[in-house]
Amino acid sequence: MAVPTIPSAADFGKQLTVPGKKINYAAKSIHSTSSAPANAKRQDIALSLANEEGKKFVNNYIRNNDEDLNVVKKRSEGPFSIIDSVLGHYGLPLQLKYLAVIESELKPSALSRVGARGPWQLMPTTAHELGLKVNRGSDDRTNYYKSTVAAAKYLRDLHREFGDWLLVLAAYNGGPVPVCRAIHKAHSRSFWVLQKYLPAESRGHVKKFIATACYFEGAEKARQPSKPDVRLVSAPERVMSPANETDDDKFRRLMSESAKSLKKSNELLGN
Repeated sequence: MAVPTIPSAADFGKQLTVPGKKINYAAKSIHSTSSAPANAKRQDIALSLANEEGKKFVNNYIRNNDEDLNVVKKRSEGPFSIIDSVLGHYGLPLQLKYLAVIESELKPSALSRVGARGPWQLMPTTAHELGLKVNRGSDDRTNYYKSTVAAAKYLRDLHREFGDWLLVLAAYNGGPVPVCRAIHKAHSRSFWVLQKYLPAESRGHVKKFIATACYFEGAEKARQPSKPDVRLVSAPERVMSPANETDDDKFRRLMSESAKSLKKSNELLGN
């Protein structure tokens, strides 16, 4: 897994309109510190794959990146605890933490060739719009808590616009304008319907997110074929001794169990 060469949180401040569609991310909305309403119900992101092509992508991605994903998983406890806290505060799906995995492998020092930095790979303009300090003296994008708060606000506002988390992930990667264009061309707000109108990078980004979420939540285990049991002799089942069992009864029971186990072993070995 490599740090992406295309920034995920694109400079939305310079791309706000497309024909027939206006996206308005006012500074007041972006800088709002209010969290979700107390009665807001957090919903999980639907990770179902709509076609065989999507399933194949996920399986191949997990297989090809298993070693890297395992390394990230081993050091994810600390970062995830911070991210979960912030996402929960804003009433966002906790699965969004896997976005930081595919963005930066959870590394606060991650830097792309085009200037996206931090665990959430925020571009400087986007970071400024979200209230972060980015200058020669300091860069809040590398601060785990501050950058996660900024990313949470951005993800929240994208969801207010698109109403679908898979579209939010696509917009986070390439900006909202390409997603609006894809919706217009496909006459649909379903990612699986409009994905062909999205840039390849954004299409892959969403599928990488789904694959990573499946990996971290253990769903990949269900797709692995079970290994055959190569043991010749199974360990005997543990039998609880009766409470009133005498020493003689216990001796006879153990001898009987041993005889049965020996007979089973001989049968399996062909003796």
